[in-house]
Amino acid sequence: MISEQIDFENVRFDPDLSDFHELAKQMAAGFGYTAKLSIGDRLAALLRLRVAQINPCSYCLILHTRIAVEVGIGAAMVAHLASWRQSTMFSGSEALALAYCEALTRYEHEHFDEMHQGLTVFFDEREIAEIAAVVINMNVWTRLKLAQGAVPVISPGDEEPARDADRPGAGGKKGNPS
Repeated sequence: MISEQIDFENVRFDPDLSDFHELAKQMAAGFGYTAKLSIGDRLAALLRLRVAQINPCSYCLILHTRIAVEVGIGAAMVAHLASWRQSTMFSGSEALALAYCEALTRYEHEHFDEMHQGLTVFFDEREIAEIAAVVINMNVWTRLKLAQGAVPVISPGDEEPARDADRPGAGGKKGNPS
């Protein structure tokens, strides 16, 4: 279990200055990590974490690694999610959903019809729509957190890492880690 308390600072802007943040929060309510979906917590957590890996978002990587562990995904599976293609630990349905996730995140439109067709072997139309919504929602959040400059900081009292004065996050704005 990830136990240290980590806060986030928004070093570029406060996302609450735009109505977009409220829209993103509404999407998160429907498809974020607290949403109850028919695809199940495990698959949703794998998809969210994979998007966070592809669009390297510190906030999302930390949050969704913790959530993956909380829903019962083992440390070894979390650790090698980025290399899922070289693993037998992921089921056939998970592998197809991860391939679809990567294609949608990286905008690999040349093979997108094939990816969608592959999903129909394991998932019904509603589940496919949920998979797409989870991936799209995560792509919005990874980009929002990148734009606002959400950087992790260890809470006072925990060990402080060495910090360079000109490193991003030094002297940044405190922000809501939504």
